[in-house]
Amino acid sequence: MKLNTIKPAKGAKKAKTRVARGIGSGLGKTAGRGHKGQHARSGGYNKLGFEGGQMPIQRRLPKRGFNSPLIGLTAEVRLSELNKLDVAEIDLAVLKAKNVVGANVQTAKVIKSGELTRAVTLKGILVTKGAREAVTAAGGTISE
Repeated sequence: MKLNTIKPAKGAKKAKTRVARGIGSGLGKTAGRGHKGQHARSGGYNKLGFEGGQMPIQRRLPKRGFNSPLIGLTAEVRLSELNKLDVAEIDLAVLKAKNVVGANVQTAKVIKSGELTRAVTLKGILVTKGAREAVTAAGGTISE
């Protein structure tokens, strides 16, 4: 076998249909577009979703979903951020005072990110499973 003799298998390559190239092609004259009308013209087609002047479905239906109103009211706190605080007892008020979370935050959740090397007491703060293990391993306590 030589590289210059390699060819694709019979029927593997199909020639592109050439429309409007004479009567013998089978797609001559109107080129499969029919007679007259919007679709027969060049550039003649409505935009996506057009319903003949009726208000389209994407404008009739209300906009909703995936924009949580609580997103600005909850905050995630890393273990490394707790480690930097010089307070032994940590609650939401302490986190707001130390600018760890925003002033409008209503709930905070400690996530396992970074390391906690000292014992802390968490009050009224949500804790993930991994963060709970890290806090107890460092000698800290969690009270709901």
